[in-house]
Amino acid sequence: MDCAPHTDRYFTSAAHEELREQVRQFAETQVRPRIPELEASRSVHIGLSRLIARQGWIGVTIGPEYGGMGLGHLAKTIVIEELARVSGAMGAMVQASQLGVAKILHFGDEAQKRQWLPAIAAGQCLPTIAVTEPESGGHVLGMSASARREGDEYVLNGRKVFVGNSHVGDLHGVVVRTGEGSHGLSAFLVEATRPGFSLGPQQETMGLHGFSFGELIFEDCRVPVENRLGAEGDGLAVAYSSSILYGRPNLTAVSLGIHQAIVEATVRFAREHQRYDKPLSALPTVQQKLGQMQSQLMTARVVAYHAADMLDRGLPCDTELMNAKLVNVESSLDSARLAMEIHAAHGLSVDRQIERYVRDAHHIYAPAGTSDVQRLRLAEVALGTSKGQWSQRLAAALGEGNSARERRLFSAAAADSAVPPVRSPAP
Repeated sequence: MDCAPHTDRYFTSAAHEELREQVRQFAETQVRPRIPELEASRSVHIGLSRLIARQGWIGVTIGPEYGGMGLGHLAKTIVIEELARVSGAMGAMVQASQLGVAKILHFGDEAQKRQWLPAIAAGQCLPTIAVTEPESGGHVLGMSASARREGDEYVLNGRKVFVGNSHVGDLHGVVVRTGEGSHGLSAFLVEATRPGFSLGPQQETMGLHGFSFGELIFEDCRVPVENRLGAEGDGLAVAYSSSILYGRPNLTAVSLGIHQAIVEATVRFAREHQRYDKPLSALPTVQQKLGQMQSQLMTARVVAYHAADMLDRGLPCDTELMNAKLVNVESSLDSARLAMEIHAAHGLSVDRQIERYVRDAHHIYAPAGTSDVQRLRLAEVALGTSKGQWSQRLAAALGEGNSARERRLFSAAAADSAVPPVRSPAP
């Protein structure tokens, strides 16, 4: 039997754990049986993505006034973690949608929030965010995709790549250039049905099969002025804040879920396989590796939950968020290496889940900044040269305050009303 994650109840409430159990049940009954299909097709699974969205979990950070659960970032971390424990691809799908939520929550006007957030919370709309370009990569100011204003419309041209949920998304949050320099970037909401918008071919990838992170193409794509997020020139803030406040913790949660799966699969293998007339788990050398993996997993979870809890409380936590991503990615990759050492040749077989977990773990390294980027930002903190924190600038918009969220979590635990039931696929 798989071991349940060791959680620190200092961070989680009874409602958090109830939510965890519900997501885990869904992942085991609705997602795990589809893993062979996901791996065989190596392509986006639209039906499963929609089914997950209909559970209401994309709206976990959206307030009840817009139809969301309003349970905050720690609850979001648990949802993503538990899905990623079974399928890194589906954990990635939810985390990418949460990036799309962020831009509307923080930069959308009231009309945009009323139009889109209820649909997102109900699972009727999957949002994305599109920043990266083929030539500029992670250099946001190097982007060349543009929007020019013509009367009451903007005309978009250019390409975006590595867009999470590219081929399943309904509403793309696109950052493009409307002028020169750092104040010349603006953000727009672009419906997938707009003329002039198209998708590049779905490319096969090493892992995360079932998840799409592909190319968006804009060719004289016209969007109305009311689709602009914030004012002209707010695009850099949209891109940076979404990446820092949502991208890093979201990917941390995906990495944590995969890490949990790696440890569970390796412990199970070590118990079942015999060497020298005893299970592998009885060998001191194997126990050393298992102990190291367990230590890394426990540390990674505490770091991840601590950062998410600070975000929920509206505390300055940019540093904690980047450290959480660094620690979780690096420790999951290290545990993946140890797992392969324990599995030896068995770990190379596609019939074993560990091979998939190892591939998926590597996909979390680059998005929202590689480990080298996180270390550079942490060095700036150590040297006292870091710039202002987005978590501090947007503290008021990160939630209604911890006390209100705690009241909802308590109500959810008491009445089981804030956590929606698992919904089966439509016939």
